[in-house]
Amino acid sequence: MAKPDKRDEIVRAALELIAENGFHGAPMAMIADKAGVGAGTIYRYFENKDVLINELYRELEQRLLTVLMDGYSPDKSVRERFIHLGTAVLRYCISNPLDFRYLEQFHNSPYGVVHRRDKISGEADDKDIYRKLFEEGLSRQVIKDLPLVMLFSLAFGPLISVARDHILGFVSLDDDLIVKIIAACWDGLKR
Repeated sequence: MAKPDKRDEIVRAALELIAENGFHGAPMAMIADKAGVGAGTIYRYFENKDVLINELYRELEQRLLTVLMDGYSPDKSVRERFIHLGTAVLRYCISNPLDFRYLEQFHNSPYGVVHRRDKISGEADDKDIYRKLFEEGLSRQVIKDLPLVMLFSLAFGPLISVARDHILGFVSLDDDLIVKIIAACWDGLKR
């Protein structure tokens, strides 16, 4: 069995510590210690903590995108694609609680505010699948005529709350409940 590379160990340690302690509660020395590397080693891979935080986010975002695109068909209706994406997001979050907690912290931090603004405005890239879906839904008049930021809130707000409640043990999500939750989110968006 191959030994994980030092960069992967650093990223894993950062994910665990930041998910548990927040950005400020996970200094680079603590991350290095958990990763089993010297403090200076981190700086061979990441110029500073901001770079580490942003690169970790991009890696998690790519993991999630891979899950979202598995079985995704752009030929299906806006509703069917929304159901596919919502289900994939919720299942990913409850199956990967560390990733979820990191992503939630990131999105609620100054790092995430800039990222979110760029995604919603379309400045980040032209690849955001939800943004494209919402724009198509608006143009076809199948979803409510609301600003994109509101559509994102209506779609993701409930999913984030439900995922958090599942992870904290307040509710136990099964396939039937997941289907009902995603359908309820769609009901909040559709015209």
